[in-house]
Amino acid sequence: MQPKEFLIKLNVCRGLGIISKYRLWEIAAERYEFDDMVTITRIANINGKVRERFLSAWSSQETETAYQRNCQMPLITIVDALYPELLKRIYCPPLVLYFMGNRHLLKSSCLAVVGARQMTSYARQSLQQLLPPVIQRHITVVSGLARGVDGLSHEITLQHGGRTIAVVGNGLNRIYPPEHDRLQRQIKRHGLLISEYPLDTPSLPHHFVERNRIIAGLADACLIVEARKRSGSLITANLALKENRNVLAIPGPINSEQSLGCNELIASGARPILNANDILEELGNRFYKLQND
Repeated sequence: MQPKEFLIKLNVCRGLGIISKYRLWEIAAERYEFDDMVTITRIANINGKVRERFLSAWSSQETETAYQRNCQMPLITIVDALYPELLKRIYCPPLVLYFMGNRHLLKSSCLAVVGARQMTSYARQSLQQLLPPVIQRHITVVSGLARGVDGLSHEITLQHGGRTIAVVGNGLNRIYPPEHDRLQRQIKRHGLLISEYPLDTPSLPHHFVERNRIIAGLADACLIVEARKRSGSLITANLALKENRNVLAIPGPINSEQSLGCNELIASGARPILNANDILEELGNRFYKLQND
């Protein structure tokens, strides 16, 4: 079995989470051994019933059928030249990215934009003011196609003829949320839709946390628009910080729960964004640092 075949099969095989699967890949790649999963799982210290179930799944007809089906999808693996270098450097990078649309956007300069699902009119006005100048500089807007800030970020980018990447927490033949059916089709035509999950994978709660690391990992900087004190947006911000990305936040009213997370991020050192030039300056600084690392 070749490395790419191993990665696709490992990705579709049930029974282990993304961290354990990445460990198996590291061991297999180091040994350049892609046919002996019994030995690979032993070295990875996957024991007991978990190992038994996974090895059974690895050799099952279900996995073979899923492998054959997902091989037909446009995809990029971690060993492919088009796989983004920034993403490869994060903790537990995705082994496989299934995609629909313009895959070359993965090599562009990106700004992650995330925020509240139940956004306020303040968030809408902020995005309408801040994003167009960024889009005009050919910066790709990355978000998660969720309700609220994510979906609006994609919409504004497309309305201004910009480039956008949507990272979803389900298989690419699923649509979530349902009301974004039209938006998802627009992104496939004019931008890029990506997922690490095989076809038919449903939208499960833990998938959104896992997908956040990809949003943060693809971007040069991460902009938080609105966020409650405990929210998925703050998870993305923390992931971005851990991966040495600049975190930007839009300050908001001190009596707004939707702005509490952003204001606390700013108090902790995130850059407050007052205009589009603040974003462009941060992206410029980030690009300069990367070029000189």
